Amino acid sequence: MEIGIVGLPQSGKSTLFEIMTGVRGRDAHGEACVRGQASVPDARFDRLVEIFRPVKVTPASVPFVDINAAGEKAWNTIRQNLSGADGLVHVVDGFSAAAAGEIAGRYRKLADELILADLLIVENRLERLSRTPAKALHPQEALQRDLLPGLKAHLEAGRPLREMNLADEQVLALRSFSFWTIKPELVVINTGEDVAAAVEPAALALPASQPQIRICARLEAEIAALPADERQDYLAAMGIAAPAFTQVIRTAFAMLARQVYFTVGEDEVRAWVIPVGAKAPRAAAAIHQDFERGFIKAEVVGYDEFLTHGGTLAGAKAAGRLRLEGKDYVVRDGDIISFRFNV
Repeated sequence: MEIGIVGLPQSGKSTLFEIMTGVRGRDAHGEACVRGQASVPDARFDRLVEIFRPVKVTPASVPFVDINAAGEKAWNTIRQNLSGADGLVHVVDGFSAAAAGEIAGRYRKLADELILADLLIVENRLERLSRTPAKALHPQEALQRDLLPGLKAHLEAGRPLREMNLADEQVLALRSFSFWTIKPELVVINTGEDVAAAVEPAALALPASQPQIRICARLEAEIAALPADERQDYLAAMGIAAPAFTQVIRTAFAMLARQVYFTVGEDEVRAWVIPVGAKAPRAAAAIHQDFERGFIKAEVVGYDEFLTHGGTLAGAKAAGRLRLEGKDYVVRDGDIISFRFNV
């Protein structure tokens, strides 16, 4: 799981990367590709840490990638380092724009380049498939032959592939192409403090399902630089519940259809990242493959149930809320789980 941060030069994308991950790309000694982990803010995790007071704490995290590309080979650098990303955060300069139309234009400039890149991939593949006799095509190649003309028409209309609502098996058949516009995308409009109120995400005319967030990266950088205790005082004085960059992290995490479950104890409280819809054995594999291979049962209690019954596993068990689940159990976001296994 990895999320690439993209944007036009001077859009503030590297500043946002540094705020979220704490990794300063400018200190990377000229490296074109900089990676960092951002902890996913989660009040449930914080509460569990308060209750158990463990020796070690491990929150959920999401990896971000920032590319410092310039010159004639900039696009090659971006393609080489971000083609495998699972999602994109597209940062748009809104702090120097005089009107909403300029912001939309800046968004479209990079969006259109990514659409064109995908279109070239489709055209090249269609040309190769046209030279292969139908009887010689493998099943996946036959599926691609049927799918690609529709993708080509959609891209020629200037629309990203993520808007096509492709079925899971269709997305799987197209995975090897590493299409840019099939990846989920979060749009972050980076505004200035003086123009923030005038810039609305709706100005980009994107679908309602497209996640969009407005932030002021300069202000967020100042907030992130404060010590934890001073940060809360500053936010309270400003009437802000939480820094906007935490919303970017949470939204990007959810955009990839990921969720967490918790393991708890005095040794460690940890949030484990799994796909939404994962069953118990696959969730166990997040800890170790042996847990999945030797899975017997999962001892589960929901986070809210845990708190309702005294905030202790003993209390949840006495109330009949600590239950045993088998291989077909679909893990819910926030479950507290202990696995039984044998290898």
